Order: sequence, then C-alpha cells, then structure tokens
Amino acid sequence: MGMGINKIVNARQKLKRSLTPKKNGVVGATDSPKKGHFAVYVGQTLKRYVIPISTLDHPLFRELLHWAEEEFGFDNSEGGLKIPCNEDYFEGLICLISST
Repeated sequence: MGMGINKIVNARQKLKRSLTPKKNGVVGATDSPKKGHFAVYVGQTLKRYVIPISTLDHPLFRELLHWAEEEFGFDNSEGGLKIPCNEDYFEGLICLISST
C-alpha cells in the first residue's frame, strides 16, 4: 500500500513540472501545445495546463467534462477549454489518470 502512495506522490511531482509549458523559465499562455497535447484552463484564475490528448478517452476525465458542461456549460467565445474546478482537484485527477 505504501508503494502506491509513493507512486502517486511521484506522479504528482512530475505532473507539476511538466503540465504547463515554459519558455525561458516563464509560463506563457501563448505557447502552442506540442503535438498530441491540448491546453485546458482550470479554476477561477484559469491556470493553463497542457495534457495529452489521450486523456480525453479516460472515463474520469470524461466525467469531469460532463459535470462541467451540466453545471456551467461550455463557452468557447474566448477560446480554449475552460474547466471550472479547483486546481488541486484537477491536478490530482490528472495524476490519477496518468498513473493508471
């Protein structure tokens, strides 16, 4: 059981370092995601995360998108996919998805 927790903690640390692209050490919302990835904007501050497209196939991510659509709708007038959940929750979900 302890090994599972260590795996999740390590995955979360890697995720924090790799989710958002950096250019010259500064996070930039204008950076294009690399091939096979897409950007989502999370929380009230619309923090930008770049995640693999394969994440869209995971049932947990689909459930998050379904909940967000039912609760808030999707307004793409400003561009980008916005998910109005807590950033910590989103990071935990992505860690869980990436560790399976």
